[in-house]
Amino acid sequence: MRMHGNTILVTGGGSGIGLALAKRYAARGNRVIISGRRAGALATAQRDTPALETLQADVSTEAGRLALAEEALARFPDLNVLVNNAGIQNRPAPLLQPQDWSAHRTELATNLDAPLHLTMLLLPHLAKAPFGAVVNVTSGLAFAPFAIMPTYCLTKAALHSFTLSLRHQLKDTPLDVVEIVPPAVNTDLGGPGLHTFGVDLDAFADSIFARLDLGETEIGYESSEARRLASRQELDTYFAQMNAQRRPN
Repeated sequence: MRMHGNTILVTGGGSGIGLALAKRYAARGNRVIISGRRAGALATAQRDTPALETLQADVSTEAGRLALAEEALARFPDLNVLVNNAGIQNRPAPLLQPQDWSAHRTELATNLDAPLHLTMLLLPHLAKAPFGAVVNVTSGLAFAPFAIMPTYCLTKAALHSFTLSLRHQLKDTPLDVVEIVPPAVNTDLGGPGLHTFGVDLDAFADSIFARLDLGETEIGYESSEARRLASRQELDTYFAQMNAQRRPN
């Protein structure tokens, strides 16, 4: 992926991993637009990093995705990179207990419908650029799921699969397809204080950018790097160990 001179849209860019990536892209001489549902978070991010531009949008709905794509292309016609980062993680879901389907449906819509639909909406435009990329943020849980959060894990596994297919379909185009595979990172994913055991956000983002500079297209970090490279037997061991301790990593 070319690391400068891009116009980049980062979904879920108002906080966490999305904001960390957006700041680093902006520091490399790119024009960076962050989108998200929360106007306050976007305003705070822009105040702290004035180079960032903002688009408020709810990508969990079809209407929200259509509106985001339309506004992004109207305001930023040079857009050539899409970073599908927006994601939510619901509370643990013991499936023998009654479930609130609406919560699962929202998780599916945000984590899976959104990146697939936005990619399909923007791809005809992106493909006209002399260079560009689609960057999908998945998870180490795509490779070995944390069983108490089955819906979150399946969305990330499906997005990993979509990324492989997309990369193959675009192999003869100017577009790169990149997958970032985080482990648990110390952010507010799932709610404040729930990921404090995760790796340091800045150390993670710095490592990702060092490897983007090398041209890598599938990038993990620490435990997620081990999982993306693991054999089936090793993945079975990760699955057993993680679910015995009842904490994702």
